[in-house]
Formats: sequence, structure tokens, C-alpha cells
Amino acid sequence: MSSENDGEKLYPLGYEPVITPGAVDDNVRNNLLDFILQSGPSEVVDTDLFAVMAKRRSTRKFLDKPVETTKIDKIIAAADTAPTAGNFQGFEIFYIKSPEKKKLLVAACNKQPYVDAPVVLIFCKNPSRVKLDFPDHILKKFAIQDATLAAGYSQLAAQALGLSSIWIGMFDEQKVMDIIETDLVPSSVLCIGYPEQTKFPKPRRNLKDLVHVTW
Repeated sequence: MSSENDGEKLYPLGYEPVITPGAVDDNVRNNLLDFILQSGPSEVVDTDLFAVMAKRRSTRKFLDKPVETTKIDKIIAAADTAPTAGNFQGFEIFYIKSPEKKKLLVAACNKQPYVDAPVVLIFCKNPSRVKLDFPDHILKKFAIQDATLAAGYSQLAAQALGLSSIWIGMFDEQKVMDIIETDLVPSSVLCIGYPEQTKFPKPRRNLKDLVHVTW
């Protein structure tokens, strides 16, 4: 994502966080996302992490209601907190604001109509950021892990902010890359918005089918 730096700001062109630090210190500017996470309060519906995990459900029908920029700020900042290989953050996020591109993404994502959500984030792998002395296939594995964890953190942040989301993994990689004009390979598309209705928890498998104890 291209960035703008006018001496006091550090954010991509076309997306300016609502709250930015007034200090000119480089360390403050470079930790803009940390600043966003610590700022507030914005509307936080649930601060109990385990309750957030329990309530999260995939949503395929969103209200035609814009998501406040303060919430988008925190969702993106949450992705930045995810653990990554060597702390090199081998991923990048494409924030899709163009209605035309969203329509193209619907076709690229196996014609799933909910890709045209109020907020669409595409998480892409960038193994070139992972400066570790390992073979390329290992760096690519690290990058997909980094991108996956970041998307998961964003989902939990969205839920905590009273929003809902759906993770899209079925898509034509090359078509998505062409639409967002990048050579970075996407790992997931995250669609976020206000749900039309709240979903109840679904039954999960028995613990004995989930955990295998090895001595």
C-alpha cells in the first residue's frame, strides 16, 4: 500500500485514520497503529475476549449501514498486533473502497454476493518482508501464517466492536490480484459490516474429537 508522510502523518493514500498523534516524534508516528488501539473510547461493545470468541459467527447478510472509520481504524490496528515470523510482518492489507472493484471481487470470489460488504479487506502474503535465512518455500509458509493470523485478529476486533464478518477463502487468486493491481498473492478476503440479525452459537465437536493427548 502506498503511503503518505508529510512529517507528521504516516498512512496510505485514500485512508486517513480519524485519530492521529499530534507529536512529531518519529517513534510516535511509526507506531501509529499502536496509538489508534490505545486511543478511545470509541464504541466498544464487548471487552471480554472469551465472550467475543464465543459470539463470533460468519455473517452473509449485512445492513446497508456504513461502518464508522474509528472502528475500521481499530480493526486494521488489531491486525498489526498479530504475531508474525521474526516480527517481520510478512503480509499486507488492501482496503477496498471502490464499489466497482467490490462488484468485480464478487465474480472473482466464486460469485459470493456478500463480498460486496460495507468493509472489504484483502490480506495478501508478502514473503519478501520476512528477512530470515530460510528457503523460499519456508518464507512463503511464514507469510501465509502471518496473513492468516492478522485476518483472525481483525475478525475478533470486528466482533468486539459490535460488527460481524465472514472469511472468504474461495477465490481466483489471479483475478483478485488483477483487480487490486498487485503481484502479492491473497490469502483471504474479510468482509465486515453490521449484521442483519444476531446468530446463535452453533454446536461444536466433542472435546475428545478436538484434542489428542500425546505422551
